[in-house]
Amino acid sequence: MPQVVVTIDDKTYRMACGDGEEAHLTKLAKEVDLKIAGLRDSFGQIGDLRLTVMAAIMATDELAEARRRIADLESGMAANAAQSGESEDSLKAERARFVDTLNEAAASLERIGSHLAEN
Repeated sequence: MPQVVVTIDDKTYRMACGDGEEAHLTKLAKEVDLKIAGLRDSFGQIGDLRLTVMAAIMATDELAEARRRIADLESGMAANAAQSGESEDSLKAERARFVDTLNEAAASLERIGSHLAEN
């Protein structure tokens, strides 16, 4: 199992990850480091554990917001798909009515043509 060495808040950590996930893990660690640095800039020296907890809560909040937005988008897509299906059904029904009307007109023209041919 590959290992990656990352630095967060000037502390080095060796972390295991899956094959091919090294770059992703390094990127995530950099994001956590940036969050903690931002919090440290805002709040000063409030303790490593407190900064870590605050960073975790912020990340969890962002994740919750992303999940909410995904759910909203999925709901909108489902509504659009349902509406599209209804529109498609409506279009099919309209086409069927048009074909029926066209067939009725053709039958009327044939009757008129037959009547004219008899006279």
